[in-house]
Amino acid sequence: MSRLLDAGADVVCLVRDWVPQSELISQGFIDRVKVAHGEVQDQGLMERVLGEYEIDTVFHLAAQTIVGIAQRNPASTLAANVGGTWAVLEACRRSPKVRQIVLASSDEAYGEHNGRPYTGDLPLKGRHPYDVSKSCADLIAQSYAASYNLPVAITRCGNFFGGGDLNWNRLVPGSIRSVLRGQWPVIRSDWSFVRDYLYIVDAAAAYMLLAEKLAKNPELRGQAFNFAHDTPLTVLEQVQPLLSLKGSQLTPDVRNEAQPRNPSAESGCLQG
Repeated sequence: MSRLLDAGADVVCLVRDWVPQSELISQGFIDRVKVAHGEVQDQGLMERVLGEYEIDTVFHLAAQTIVGIAQRNPASTLAANVGGTWAVLEACRRSPKVRQIVLASSDEAYGEHNGRPYTGDLPLKGRHPYDVSKSCADLIAQSYAASYNLPVAITRCGNFFGGGDLNWNRLVPGSIRSVLRGQWPVIRSDWSFVRDYLYIVDAAAAYMLLAEKLAKNPELRGQAFNFAHDTPLTVLEQVQPLLSLKGSQLTPDVRNEAQPRNPSAESGCLQG
């Protein structure tokens, strides 16, 4: 959002819950944007917002993103991630002002592929609630592009990290908080799992670039793009620099409690 504002965009945000700690509020961005209150599954609301604010570019980022919550609450996750996607896309289809849509899928949409690097031509084979929700949203976007020529492109990214992440169960923010408190960073899984991490500022730049290209190139409609640094790291390799920056002698607490819900996703990286 900050990059859009810096670029001079007239930004409209959909806000479901009031979270004072969020960057929208804590950094004062809320005073610089227009706000619509409601849930992404409300298609009527989506149509009203798109129409009344004459929106031409849509970044569909709204989702239940916490895998643990998705595992415990699959119904609400599917309602938001799948139902929310068709509500947004159907609203866009009915809104003549909309010219380009960027939809956030995930590398998790690929599901299990026996440790192969993720390339764009792999089938989407999610099996668990979060993965399935992303596979479905991804396919729905492709369907709207193919059936209605909707100007939507899809992003599939690795693990995001960076400012504004309030989920302390995630590796990077949780480790930073532990180090600042003088506590051992907790690694709940096997330290050797490999993932591709993407800095949130780079992700925002990629999303904006894709929207710009989509506006000029209709052939991008329905296509999906993997975004990553292509530098996969083990969990331990991600934590150690945080300790070094702080000059900490703490040792990560590797508990090996959480087995990967998707073995190939823990050992793969994005390519293509």
